[in-house]
Amino acid sequence: MWQRGGVALPVPLDLPADAVRDALAPLRHDFSVAIHAPGNAFAVGAILRVAHNFLAREVILIGDAPFYEKASMGMEKYERVERLTDDAAFLEHVRGRPLWALEKDAARRSLYAVREFPPGVVFLLGSERFGVPARLLAAADDVIGIPLYGVNH
Repeated sequence: MWQRGGVALPVPLDLPADAVRDALAPLRHDFSVAIHAPGNAFAVGAILRVAHNFLAREVILIGDAPFYEKASMGMEKYERVERLTDDAAFLEHVRGRPLWALEKDAARRSLYAVREFPPGVVFLLGSERFGVPARLLAAADDVIGIPLYGVNH
């Protein structure tokens, strides 16, 4: 209904948020984005906006850090945002799904080496300052690095 020739069409945003979410549901992709203790409310808003652009299955926020809604440009209204209290709740929530951490320093391989993503994959991001904690890196099925320059994780 909201797709033609493999390209998503604009959804009328004058509909209630629930109706927009329902209209987008058949177009969603089978991946989730998880953010661990981001430490930057603006970054979380930006990640929510990008997750919406790619129509992620869900966005998982681990911990109680706030996010800046203005940075998400209101897209959080159209996304399934799961707030989980801690690492244990997160690991329980994603149990049985492939968990891929995106981490610069502990990468096992480059994003460029990935041929395809497994169904249901959860991409785990950490804070720019501290990255993904070691305990979650150990629980990850893979640790992918995005080749970048600079000091941020």
